[in-house]
Amino acid sequence: MESQWSDADARATIERYREDPAVNADIALRVYTSRLIGQDPALVLHGGGNTSVKTTMRDDTGRDVAVLCVKGSGWDLGGIEPPGLPAVRLESLDALRDRDALSDEDMVNAQRTRLIDSSSPNPSVETLLHAFLPHKFIDHSHADAILALVDQPSAEDVCRAVFGDTLAIVPYIMPGYALAKLAAETYERNPETQGLLLLRHGLFTFGQTAKESYERHIAAVDKAERFGRTATARIERAQVARDDMDYATIAPVLRGKLGEGERHYLLNLRYDDMIKRFLGRADLGTITQRGPATPDHVIRTKRVPLLLDLSSEMDPSTIASHIDERLQAYREDYRAYVTRESSAKGREVTRLDPDPRVVLVPGVGLISVGATEKAAAIAGDIYEHTLGVIETAEAIGQYEVLPTADLFDMEYWSLEQAKLGKSQPKPLQGRVVYISGAGRGIGAACARAFADAGASLYLTDRDEEALVAVAKPLGAGCEIVDASKESAVRRSVERCVRAFGGLDGVVSNAGIAPQGAIDEISTDDLKQSFEVNFFSHQYLASSALRLMRAQRMGGFLLFNASKAAFNPGKGFGPYAIPKAAVVALMKQYAIEGGSIGVRSNAVNADRIRTGLLASEDVKRRAAARGLDADAYYRSNLLHREVTAEDVAEAFLNLALAPSTTGCVVTVDGGNIAAAPR
Repeated sequence: MESQWSDADARATIERYREDPAVNADIALRVYTSRLIGQDPALVLHGGGNTSVKTTMRDDTGRDVAVLCVKGSGWDLGGIEPPGLPAVRLESLDALRDRDALSDEDMVNAQRTRLIDSSSPNPSVETLLHAFLPHKFIDHSHADAILALVDQPSAEDVCRAVFGDTLAIVPYIMPGYALAKLAAETYERNPETQGLLLLRHGLFTFGQTAKESYERHIAAVDKAERFGRTATARIERAQVARDDMDYATIAPVLRGKLGEGERHYLLNLRYDDMIKRFLGRADLGTITQRGPATPDHVIRTKRVPLLLDLSSEMDPSTIASHIDERLQAYREDYRAYVTRESSAKGREVTRLDPDPRVVLVPGVGLISVGATEKAAAIAGDIYEHTLGVIETAEAIGQYEVLPTADLFDMEYWSLEQAKLGKSQPKPLQGRVVYISGAGRGIGAACARAFADAGASLYLTDRDEEALVAVAKPLGAGCEIVDASKESAVRRSVERCVRAFGGLDGVVSNAGIAPQGAIDEISTDDLKQSFEVNFFSHQYLASSALRLMRAQRMGGFLLFNASKAAFNPGKGFGPYAIPKAAVVALMKQYAIEGGSIGVRSNAVNADRIRTGLLASEDVKRRAAARGLDADAYYRSNLLHREVTAEDVAEAFLNLALAPSTTGCVVTVDGGNIAAAPR
């Protein structure tokens, strides 16, 4: 590992904040090196690690006071800004060291009462550790290479062999007041040390300048990396050969089994040469069940992953039975672990769900699990790095983590338990929704409405520029698809499964509006209309229902049918006829999907400014009614223009209606001639 320090960049960071009276050069440099650490995943991942600087700030009395600016809760080092370094009064913080003990709750309160700005985020739970050390700048990470050294049964001997007396060694204690005192005492016994190695935890380095502390950190990690590479180069492990399997076949079954009750999860797949090699280890069932590389990770990954032993010779029912058996055993083990540890400690805890957050499948890959895309990706990132830590630790000696009692303390930490139930998930959180024709109009409005409801989206359209403009702000998956091509639609549904692990709902919205007298239109043009306005819906719905059968979690199929299905207009037959067929298709899917909880409904909209009709066509239709274009859009019983957002709201309401299927909802401001009967 090499230092990324740049004198020019450091000066530029100081200059960037020069006009802000609350940001002095110390804080600017603290931001600069915090970001250097946070942007390297080999050092920290997803909010991990923390940094601090001791400086002076002016309080509300106008006095300059000594403060500790330390990473705040909810901030990530990689993108931290000065507000992410709340300032805590240092003198009275230091005085806490005279206490015999301090509970976690009292510690958090003590830190908040000493904030310069009461609106600041909570300072790091390791604030007192930073405060009790005398150094100006302090950096803390969970570097992969360091964890491979400290996760050893003989970690002290290994660390001394690598670092000598450069870094002092601190036995494991859970983060909090006791660890802060022990770290300070360890430093005071080793005042020449450049940092601390916290066993089973990570690395602290310090210095009088930002550069000194940061470069000591990088030098220590580099030394650990070199040691690990040398050890790994000496080891050759036998591999168990496995044929690669089709993830898109397995994922919906796994996702459905995980989705017990009201819980819905998204899946994230990783499979490269490193992961394939790791999953081929003969001792996979042993080393992966020892625990996380650092106890902080247990909150994101659970204590151990679920292991599946699948093969390409298994038929679908055997695969489903195997997943069910292994998952139920995992859940039983988890519940027993919570019962055992909570009883031993005499604690009442709010039990977390018993589901795995990481699933390892030789021949398939590392599958991470989360209630949101972000949660699934975080679990995957952490465990992908854990694989590297395990490999290196095993090459050095033996990968060994904390006893389950200590991991339970972290997973069921009172500070984490206090957060439970304080945030309500959005109604479609954990649901995957595929929307066709999403580049504009009703499809784009649906994308925004379903995203606001928490859905994870897979959007398709033929217009790349329009589609990307919708998908990018929503963070949605997207793909250019010609909905009239069956193979293209089916491949895109498979790619949706690869992105999220499955599918919960469809808004089938693709459409064109051909016109012409029905007796004069060419057969080819009518066929083209049917390909887009009818068969595209069939291709998508049939692909989706097959997945939903495998998942067995229910779901919804929503069709954009149009008022023309009930109230066709002269010269509009090429559009109205396939749309009428879509209503029949919707009803058939209600019949076919009802037994597995799949609901099928349609929305009939009218006179929406979507671009489906060219502006000249709108003017012509309006003129035939003696209206201008604006009045045309308001010519309904309510005398109000119906928007794409109105239609999207109707689709969303149908998605959330658990007892409604086979239904046509009109969104047209009132058009009796088009009312279903």
